Amino acid sequence: MKISYNWLKDYLPVTGTPGQVAEVLTSIGLEVEAIERREAVKGGLLGVVVGEVLECAPHPDADKLQVTKVDIGAGEPLQVVCGAPNVAAGQKVPVATVGSTLYFANGGEVKIKKSKLRGVASMGMICAEDELGLGNSHDGIMVLAPEALPGTPLGEWLQLENDAIFEIGLTPNRIDAASYTGVARDLAAALDIDLRTDKIYKQTAGALEALPAGHSPIAPVRVAVENPAACPRYTGLTVCGVTVQPSPGWLQLRLAAIGVRPINNVVDITNYVLHEMGQPLHAFDADTIDGGEVIVKTCPEGTKFVTLDGVERTLGAQDLMICSARRPMCIAGVFGGLENGVTEKTKNIFLESAYFHPVWIRKTARRHGLNTDASFRYERGADPQIPPQALQRAVQLIREIAGGNVIGGMVDSYPSPIAPAVVQLDYARMERLIGKNIGRETIIRILQRLDFVIGNESAGGLQVTVPSYRVDVTRECDVVEELLRIYGYNNVEIPAHTAVTLSRAPRPDKEKIQNTVSDYLAANGFYEMMNNSLTKAGYYQPLQTFPESKAARILNPLSSDLNVLRQTLLFGGLESIARNINRQHADLKLFEWGNCYAFDAARDDGSLKAYAETLQLGVFMTGFTAGQNWRQPQERSDFFYLKGYVDSIMERFGIAAGSLDTDEAPADIFSGGLQYLLNGKPVAVLGAVSKKIRQPFDIKQEVFAAEIAGSWLFKAAGNHKIQYTELPKFPEVRRDLALVVDEKITYAQLRNAAFKAEKHLLTRVNLFDVYRGGNLPQGKKQYALSFVLQDREKTLADAHIERIMDNLLKTFEQNFAATLR
Repeated sequence: MKISYNWLKDYLPVTGTPGQVAEVLTSIGLEVEAIERREAVKGGLLGVVVGEVLECAPHPDADKLQVTKVDIGAGEPLQVVCGAPNVAAGQKVPVATVGSTLYFANGGEVKIKKSKLRGVASMGMICAEDELGLGNSHDGIMVLAPEALPGTPLGEWLQLENDAIFEIGLTPNRIDAASYTGVARDLAAALDIDLRTDKIYKQTAGALEALPAGHSPIAPVRVAVENPAACPRYTGLTVCGVTVQPSPGWLQLRLAAIGVRPINNVVDITNYVLHEMGQPLHAFDADTIDGGEVIVKTCPEGTKFVTLDGVERTLGAQDLMICSARRPMCIAGVFGGLENGVTEKTKNIFLESAYFHPVWIRKTARRHGLNTDASFRYERGADPQIPPQALQRAVQLIREIAGGNVIGGMVDSYPSPIAPAVVQLDYARMERLIGKNIGRETIIRILQRLDFVIGNESAGGLQVTVPSYRVDVTRECDVVEELLRIYGYNNVEIPAHTAVTLSRAPRPDKEKIQNTVSDYLAANGFYEMMNNSLTKAGYYQPLQTFPESKAARILNPLSSDLNVLRQTLLFGGLESIARNINRQHADLKLFEWGNCYAFDAARDDGSLKAYAETLQLGVFMTGFTAGQNWRQPQERSDFFYLKGYVDSIMERFGIAAGSLDTDEAPADIFSGGLQYLLNGKPVAVLGAVSKKIRQPFDIKQEVFAAEIAGSWLFKAAGNHKIQYTELPKFPEVRRDLALVVDEKITYAQLRNAAFKAEKHLLTRVNLFDVYRGGNLPQGKKQYALSFVLQDREKTLADAHIERIMDNLLKTFEQNFAATLR
């Protein structure tokens, strides 16, 4: 939310700098995330001061130049050479001093330096309007009023209104602070100063004075609320004879400062009051209200309605509408209609100020994908008591700016008044919560500053009535939080003795395992990403591995693109890859930890048992593995690069890839790859993403993806114990075998057989070459394997090594019909 500092000062006499005010706002829970400086004139006229021309004489070497002596209120008078025809002694003029920068009206700029003009030194510049950016006139220098005091900064003399815009990160529970009066109220309580709320409320006393009966050119608009549950309070009134035109400058500047586009005086006033008081308003062209009656109701399912943005929307049966006798005119609390808005032709208006139920507004706004200033406030809980006051304030401004007269007075439909919350406070319990006895007087003073009404009081506590705009304060702890906000958390001393409870950390530490894996991947050039767990159901329509029927659906989705919970990290990763490729970043190594969700209809009994949530690790590679390097050629990402990283992660937690069963990766997702199985269930899958899956994302280059079950890694880490041994003193020996085997034989089978045949001295097996074709028989391939042997107690003899290798070869021949090449 944006707050203009100058506008804020209309409501309280604050004198601090914007930075100081921002610190106070942040300390009381209204975090200022940024401060934007806005200058009335570019550069703020820094270095430009009022000067008095003491002397003015012709330049000795130029007919059109004058040599002046100018008093700028400090030190000796400056000598300034000026070419303006209207410069004269005795004038008060704007002087740009050496070092200042001028920003011209035509967009140019110049920095003032010491200079010589035709041999005469000039120590500044006497300025015209356009040279200061104050206008377009260049007929001569700008002459100031005689009472201007030399040395006064020109911006101060002209009363230029520079501003600071606070960007406040409003938490969802603090909708009461989504207005200038709300922010000013909190700031006044923190600074212990009085609000200037009389500017709003006292001036509206006569705003609703209506024309006498029989003098009205039109009848007042009638109101009927057919759904009081969705609209507990509805106020409105009719104003005739308004003149719709552009707003006055001050109003346009106020709105523009916070990013609101001025439209016309009536609409601008409703926006002004919205930001001033936090109460949304809506103005209708009264002459377009069929039957002269406003009806608050729902419309039949499927009703068509065109909103102000020209979009035709299909209404649901739960969308609350503001209707005329014949048709809907406005989506209540969300967005107005195209045909009933205020235009320059409007002469009579009906002004609405209401309190709508937050749940109704929130559901409608989400259903239609609309997020407006009005819905933002209504769906978080507006103040049910403020609609009449906001209406009076708006009518006051309309009569001042647009003219007009009230007809028939205000209509206020409020059949079941909403009672404010009443909270009983216990001083002793509050002291324990605060951690300090701040005193009864301080408690009462702060609460009164925050508009709490003090009720019955006893020696042990008191009763308070919560202001109606604080919908989030319902308990004693909520009131304590309000006290601490204003009293200041930093004013509560840290006690000398602190009691703590020690708890045993869970093993394995899942967070530590995640960090270990993340650190490994980051050290190898991967970037971590975080994608939305909400995704598009359409992604799962063609899949058998992740069928759409198993997707956990959202009842009130934000949009059709976010209507289910993800079953896999794959599609979020592809969205991120596509976004980066579209921004000229095609070489990517990415990973993500995220929860995935599934729904089992067979277990659906109305509880959560039908839903499953699992933590997954996704790893993605595409493009080149590293940037361009003059020392070595670039290599493209491939399946084996990805497999190397996956196997290393498993190995870190004691899982040997060769110890797991394998199967082909699902063909509906991958064009090639494998999945690791444990007890017949997949625990990791990796491969090249198929072209069919990449196509919706417009990814033309190959993408390699892996997904690992986090629960499996955690379990493996819990069972894995790292043991340290001394470095071996005796050398290791390597022997190679070139084996011809059937195509169906895998390296993993050969590796596992080798370790079973030699359990003591064999330490490593590696596949370093694969050969097909040539003079090999059909259906055969050649594997070149290396075997590393080592005895920690002695140096291996050649005869012993030969016996081991003969045994390995015999094992391969018997189990796999392998032959030595």
